[in-house]
Amino acid sequence: MASDAVLTFTDEGFQADVLDSDVPVLVDFWAEWCQPCKMLTPTIEEIAGEYAGRAKVGKMNIDDHKEVAVSRNIQSIPTVLIFKGGEVANTFVGITSKDEMAQALDAAL
Repeated sequence: MASDAVLTFTDEGFQADVLDSDVPVLVDFWAEWCQPCKMLTPTIEEIAGEYAGRAKVGKMNIDDHKEVAVSRNIQSIPTVLIFKGGEVANTFVGITSKDEMAQALDAAL
């Protein structure tokens, strides 16, 4: 990934990195074989850069980390969840505009 601001979330670190975070967290559930996921990557990278220091933005590969995807009932990818205080504040399925995700993150700040 081009952006250093985009984090990588794992099953093992999900509780600490996402649910226990004191700032909002945007999680992009994706897979290497998913073409729409690849199309969404530049948007995720832009948001990560713009929200650095105010929110966490990261990706979670559902092929490598199935546990959270299953427990969160992720059935289609890309799915983007925005967490605030350990709870899902917003859900986007499919290609979503940067503006829509930014508005949701702003609301969670």
